[in-house]
Amino acid sequence: MKNTSRIITAAVLCAAAFAADAAVLGHHNLIAHRGESIDAPENTLPAYKTAVDRDFGFECDVYLSKDGRVFTFHDSDLKRTSGGASTNKCSEATWDELSKIDVGSWGRWKGSRFAGTRPALLEEVLSLARDGRKIYVEVKPGPEIVPYIKEIFEKQTKATPENTLFISFNSASCKALKRQMPQYKVYWLTSSRHWRVEGKPAVTVDEILRALRETGADGVDCHYAPDIVTEEMISAVRKAGYEFHVWTIDKLDDAREAVRRGAQTVTTNCAKALADADAAGK
Repeated sequence: MKNTSRIITAAVLCAAAFAADAAVLGHHNLIAHRGESIDAPENTLPAYKTAVDRDFGFECDVYLSKDGRVFTFHDSDLKRTSGGASTNKCSEATWDELSKIDVGSWGRWKGSRFAGTRPALLEEVLSLARDGRKIYVEVKPGPEIVPYIKEIFEKQTKATPENTLFISFNSASCKALKRQMPQYKVYWLTSSRHWRVEGKPAVTVDEILRALRETGADGVDCHYAPDIVTEEMISAVRKAGYEFHVWTIDKLDDAREAVRRGAQTVTTNCAKALADADAAGK
């Protein structure tokens, strides 16, 4: 009976180990895009807290207000997620104005429990930092914001190089972040299809490596297009000594394939849903 019990226990342990190995997606490699933005308004404290409560890292976008406050917002102006209440540019708004804007009632969030939610300050976001999960701070403006970010980081204790990093499309911002905050990782952001420039060819390995050398970034965070971001591309970048991350994937098969190809993290609007579906073997 004892031997039979041991065999059963061993079988259960082996099955559990196999299930763990088979799970491609999870808390270790899924980053909640603008927080868990499928279940709370994007780039708000409720969205970030939902990600944290679900044990995921998250991404946030930051701008610099006219009076020097660093706050979370995605678009360059306030129109979309204020429901049209303000059309001011982020850089031209004061914190007094921003603190009165409701970003919890636009679109499908109208009439929800998030009504009255204001944009978040970076220091509020950093209070959610914890080891084992990453906060990706996307720096939207140019390098003029970096001294303000540095000051905020110096005045807090929770965000560290182990749990927080920076991403940016702006090469000058990447350079400034590495120069002024060298202990923190920086990933250069790029769009695989260059959709902002009609007729421009897809991003290449050489282009990525050139940008990483020029900016001093630690890796790339690349928009995922399956026909462009191949296993060969990811392998070439990683063999050169850089990290490779991808955004934004909401389809389970695409997320699994990106990780199989070597992507180290996947940014997604539905982290929990992807992790649950992957664990269930769907």
